[in-house]
Amino acid sequence: MNILLNIIWIVFGGLMVAIEYVIASVGMMITIVGIPFGLQTMKLAMVALWPFGTKIDDNSWPSGCLAGVMNIIWWFVGGIPIALTHLFWGLLFCITVVGIPFGMQHFKLMRLALFPFGKSIS
Repeated sequence: MNILLNIIWIVFGGLMVAIEYVIASVGMMITIVGIPFGLQTMKLAMVALWPFGTKIDDNSWPSGCLAGVMNIIWWFVGGIPIALTHLFWGLLFCITVVGIPFGMQHFKLMRLALFPFGKSIS
């Protein structure tokens, strides 16, 4: 079932969202300072491409408070606009019964877009 939902997701905008994340990631990785943010945006792109069946876990132990500082910087640099976009699409998809699973995936992506550091994807 997850494979079918992921295929429908890709056809109806998931590929576009993933491509946007990859372009933003490459743009951030041009500078040395932006490499950590670009890597986290690649994480967002991976989940945006195949959201059904992916699980996001909190693993804040190895990075400690550095993840918190990076999340705060990310929040102001790019997290808020991305999260608002996912909030809009999530609410729009949840209007219909058929779109609720897709709206829930946008809400999952919204949480990851706000705080990507210290998270692992499985």
